[in-house]
Amino acid sequence: MGSSQRSTMTRNVAELVDGSSAARGEVYFVDCLPVYVKELIAGGAAGAFAKTSIAPLERIKILLQTRTHGFHSLGVFQSLKKLMKQEGVLGFYKGNGASVIRIVPYAALHFMTYEQYRCWILNNYPALGTGPSIDLLAGSAAGGTAVLCTYPLDLARTKLAYQVRGTGGSFGNGLSGFHVQPVYHGIKDVFKKVYTEGGVRALYRGVGPTLIGILPYAGLKFYIYEKLKMYVPEEHQKSVITRLSCGALAGLFGQTFTYPLDVVRRQMQVQSLQPSVQQGHPEFRSTLQGLTAIVRNQGWRQLFAGLSINYVKIVPSVAIGFTAYDMMKSWLRVPPREKTKFVSA
Repeated sequence: MGSSQRSTMTRNVAELVDGSSAARGEVYFVDCLPVYVKELIAGGAAGAFAKTSIAPLERIKILLQTRTHGFHSLGVFQSLKKLMKQEGVLGFYKGNGASVIRIVPYAALHFMTYEQYRCWILNNYPALGTGPSIDLLAGSAAGGTAVLCTYPLDLARTKLAYQVRGTGGSFGNGLSGFHVQPVYHGIKDVFKKVYTEGGVRALYRGVGPTLIGILPYAGLKFYIYEKLKMYVPEEHQKSVITRLSCGALAGLFGQTFTYPLDVVRRQMQVQSLQPSVQQGHPEFRSTLQGLTAIVRNQGWRQLFAGLSINYVKIVPSVAIGFTAYDMMKSWLRVPPREKTKFVSA
C-alpha cells in the first residue's frame, strides 16, 4: 500500500471520528449499516466492556449468594483475599469467558430491542406520549427478550463460577456428601452435562425468577436513566460524568427491588449440586416456593446475601454500560432519537 493510500485511509478514519466527512457528503461503510445493526454493535461492545470491568466482584457475589463452603461467612474483602490465595488472579475471572460470551449477545439484543420496542410503542400507541413511561415498557420487554435468548449461557457462567479450587488443587464447591460433585471444564462441557442430566428444560433451570426479576429491573433501569437525564440541562446531557451518574443511580435503584429474585435464581441454578437436595430435600419448583424456602431454612437475610457487593459492582457496571452505549451510538453515527423515534428501523 502506497504512502498516498495510507494517508488517505488515515484522513478518512479521522474524519469518521469527528464527523467532518458528513458535511462534504462522503459515505463510509458505517453509514451504510442499518440503524438496528449499529444498535446491536453498540450494545454488545458496551456490555462486554462493562462486564469485564466488574468480573472479580461478580465472582464473589455468586459465591456469597450460593453459600459456597468457606465463603458464606466471609465479607467481601476477606472473600477476595481467600480467592486470591486459593486460585490466584485468574480465579477472579473464572466464568468471565461465559459471562462475556453471554453478555455480548444479551446486551446487544437488550439495547437494540429496547430501541425497536420503543419505536413500535410510539408508532402504535401515540396516546401514551413520549415520556419515560415508554422507556419503562420498552425496557421491560427488551429485558425479557434478551433473557430468553441467552439464558443457557448465564447458567453456564454460574456453574463455572460456583466451582472453587481446593487447597489440594482439586475442583469442587467445598461440600461433602454422598454424591460426587460434577466438574465442568468449560462452557461446552457445562452444556453437554446439563443437557444429559435433564434436557433442554435443565438448561433453563431458574429462568422463571430471572424473568420475574428482569422485567421490572430492566424497565426501571431505562426509566430512571431517561428520567434523570430530563433534569439535566441540555448542554450537559452529553457529559460523561452526567451519563455515569445517571446510570449508576438507575442501576442501584432498580437492583434493590429485584435482588431477592436474583438470589432465588442462583440457588435454583446450582441446587442440584447442594447437599440439602442430595439428602432428600425438595428442589425449588417455583419462584414463590424458592423465596419461602430460603426465608424458612436460611433466614430472610439470605435473600440479600451479596447485596453489598452488588451495590459496589452495579455502580460501575450500569454506569459504564449506559455511557459506553451512548458513546458507541455517537461514534457509529446513529441518528438522534428525536429524528428516529417515529420511524421504523
